[in-house]
This record gives sequence, structure tokens and C-alpha cells, in this order.
Amino acid sequence: MPAYDDTNIFARILRGEIPNRTVLETEHTLAFHDIMPKAPVHVLLIPKGAYVSYDDFAANASDAEILDFTRAVARLTRELGVDLDKGQGYRAITNAGEHGVQEVPHFHLHILGGRNIGRMVEPA
Repeated sequence: MPAYDDTNIFARILRGEIPNRTVLETEHTLAFHDIMPKAPVHVLLIPKGAYVSYDDFAANASDAEILDFTRAVARLTRELGVDLDKGQGYRAITNAGEHGVQEVPHFHLHILGGRNIGRMVEPA
């Protein structure tokens, strides 16, 4: 696992060095609008802890952090109206490493919705 780079943009957002359009903040999670949205709803959720990828988070975060993050996803999708009770669904995406085309080395989950997002990936 690569070392966590505390100069990445999400670490700087968490420290208040860079503004964001916060949608939801909990004890362990921050959610904010993506600055280059790919759908009518495009929000990023990040843990406040220093985790590089989802597998890093899943292996090393505390139970409280994992629970908080997971519940934040449920709350956020409901509040954004993309959950299956109010909306027509959403896509949750996380990228890891070079092959996953991860751009920011801080675990983050994209929630995209508000339209048909299309196929996940093209056939190989």
C-alpha cells in the first residue's frame, strides 16, 4: 500500500485549506459536490481518516468509521432523492491505483444519479 500523501486535495479540504460545497458532514465522513460533475447528482464521500483506497479503509478503519461512512451513504442517497424509495437509483464508484485510474490518493466514493448513468464499463 502506498503511503498516504497528506498534501492531496481531499486532505487539504478536510483541513479547511480548500473550500468545498458540503452536502453532509458527520463525525467521520464528509460529502461534497464534485467540482466537475458527470451527472445531475454527483457527490463525493470521503472518510476524515487518512486512507488511500477502499481496501485500505476496509482493512484499517475503526468499526465506528466504517459504520459512519456506510450510514452516510444511505442518508446521502436518501437526501439527494436518488435512493430506491424516492428516486430511480444511483451509481457508486471508487477507483484504486493506476489501473483503477485513481486521481486523488484519498479513498473517496462517487455517488452519481439523476439520469441513466449508462453501462459500467465497455466490454474488453
